[in-house]
Amino acid sequence: QVQLVESGGGLVQAGGSLRLSCSASGRTSSMDYMYWYRQAPGKGREYVAEIRRSDGHIDYADSVKGRFTISEDNAKNTVYLQMNNLKPDDTAVYYCNADAVGADYWGQGTQVTVSS
Repeated sequence: QVQLVESGGGLVQAGGSLRLSCSASGRTSSMDYMYWYRQAPGKGREYVAEIRRSDGHIDYADSVKGRFTISEDNAKNTVYLQMNNLKPDDTAVYYCNADAVGADYWGQGTQVTVSS
């Protein structure tokens, strides 16, 4: 089992920045890919970014490329999402996801609200 806890959300003005954290505990050695997803009100869950712990592979959704940066601190079992130049369209609940061999884990989410 893996437990994920997101933090760092909040209210920010357009153009501002936030850094989200996802702290993992439990069988963290089984985790490979780590993802950030988001879900805006009335919409489905949307892929944001990914990082592969084994080789550092990183990718982003087109909507956040150049503004968001995913990174990890393996010693702390924590994945970060640095979000710069935030836009009102970035308003959503942001979720951390861990792909552990044969299993899929989600955090409870953290709210990000960007005011215009």
